[in-house]
Amino acid sequence: MRINLMIFMLFAGTIYSIAQEYNQYNENGKRHGNWKKTYKNSSQIRYEGTFENGKEIGEFKFYKPKSGNQPTAIKIFKKNIDSISVTYFTQKGEVISKGKMIGKEREGKWIYYHKGSKQIMMTEDYKNGHLDGLQKTYFINGKLTEEVNYTDGKREGIKRIYSDKGVLLKEFTYKNDKLNGKTIYYNSIGEMTIEGIYRNDKKHGIWNYYKDGKLSEQKLFPLKRKR
Repeated sequence: MRINLMIFMLFAGTIYSIAQEYNQYNENGKRHGNWKKTYKNSSQIRYEGTFENGKEIGEFKFYKPKSGNQPTAIKIFKKNIDSISVTYFTQKGEVISKGKMIGKEREGKWIYYHKGSKQIMMTEDYKNGHLDGLQKTYFINGKLTEEVNYTDGKREGIKRIYSDKGVLLKEFTYKNDKLNGKTIYYNSIGEMTIEGIYRNDKKHGIWNYYKDGKLSEQKLFPLKRKR
């Protein structure tokens, strides 16, 4: 009986010791060491990771209320570096997207993947939380389907759209996030079918329509003045 009691006390002490390894504070009241938090009234882990004097360090795993043991996001924190490496996952553990963040804002290049595939679906660049640079979208076969440039979160410059065989189908010109400038449409073999000008998202001036490579029709779109 005495032996059993000693075994029980040793076992209980071990459990207590393990429990004490998590969710501790340093002498300044800041989180320090391994932390693991669960959702309210649930055994489902909400996040787990390591703090060093109140700051996240290393790998942190985040879970949804019903994600079980599969994290839906992993963030990597490094000492004295503001940017955080972030990867998002599906419930099956497939990568949805990955990139970097500073605070809650996206920064630098982000990559997104087609559902159920390791094939890249889209790449884009961020600066101070805003799209800045080329955004490229891809078909599942890896061919480019669309590319457009952003400056401070707004479309700026030429936007191009392609077929799944790589043929250019459309070209738009943007200024300050609105259609401003020349627009061209092509058919599936790359022949121009329509060309014209946009002013502030509205067709303007003479638009040309082609058939079999020859001009077949012209339409005039006058710029409507504000009253």
